[in-house]
Amino acid sequence: MNDSISDKPSIRKAGPAKRKVVGEPMKNSITVEYLQSGQTLPCLIQSLGEDVDGIAWAAANREFIEAQLLRHGGILFRGLKLGGVAEFEEFIRTVAGELVDYSYQSTPRHRVNGNIYTSTEYPANQSIPLHNEMAYTHSWPMKIAFYCLITAAEGGETPIADSRKVFAGIEPKIKESFMQRQIMYVRNYREEIDLPWTTVFQTPSKAVVEAYCRQAGIEFQWLDNNHLRTRQVCEAVRKHPLTGEMVWFNQAHLFHVSNLPPKVRESLAVIYKEEDYPRNAYYGDGTPIEDAVLDHIREAYQHEEISFAWHEGDVLLLDNMLTAHGRRPFTGLRQVVVGMAQPSNPDAA
Repeated sequence: MNDSISDKPSIRKAGPAKRKVVGEPMKNSITVEYLQSGQTLPCLIQSLGEDVDGIAWAAANREFIEAQLLRHGGILFRGLKLGGVAEFEEFIRTVAGELVDYSYQSTPRHRVNGNIYTSTEYPANQSIPLHNEMAYTHSWPMKIAFYCLITAAEGGETPIADSRKVFAGIEPKIKESFMQRQIMYVRNYREEIDLPWTTVFQTPSKAVVEAYCRQAGIEFQWLDNNHLRTRQVCEAVRKHPLTGEMVWFNQAHLFHVSNLPPKVRESLAVIYKEEDYPRNAYYGDGTPIEDAVLDHIREAYQHEEISFAWHEGDVLLLDNMLTAHGRRPFTGLRQVVVGMAQPSNPDAA
């Protein structure tokens, strides 16, 4: 899903410090510009001085930050000098409100502090395709933020892409088909492959899982004690509740079996029937999505991909509907943590 962490080393933590009042910060303490020539994503907000209190500045400029985020889709904060994970969590709370718990997981990660998690713990040599966080559900975080504690020796960038431009870049007939038919996500949870249901739903109780599925509109089926199958139909395209813009907002290209390397896909077909694959995606009526269609969608993402090198202490704040994110392979130790905030109102999106 997001970024990764190697060997899960200890992560620096610091308690919250007393905030100081920031006077006229926009004039004296930060610059607002673009990171790359000709690219308006991400907007770069950079501190000009050692004495700038990033959290106090954010509190005094929350409306400005929100306006920039809705305009650009993502903001890279550089040089704010947060004191560690606890201050990062306070920063997110300051700009976006209370953080949300990472429930109904799709990738492995661990809680670091409060509602701050490791980014996705996939092997360092694997890339993670561009996607919007939890777009496979009926409720998702409207904002997601990443905090770089340690940069990788090489690679490890978090590429991003404007979901509005991805939507515009997909052929009209394909968009229309998905808008009419929607997407069905199918998952099989077992101990031996992918994530077991006890990890995904963060409970050993079948009753709790069933209650969650009913509330979330997820169809479920117990095939044996350790094998749960779920199906959920979701929109492929959404309208942003504040900007009114249409965005490509789904994870069909990640869930679909064509996302796997060819040899892995071939091996999976030998071991399991298609309905037993750990995860897969179909049109909402259950018919297969053509590989060529998904390849076209991946090309639309790649065309809009923007990448930059992390600096230690960087915070990347994204509007999760307006901007997709991913991860490039890396070498060496890398620590990037993540927090999510503002649960969506599905009826408004």
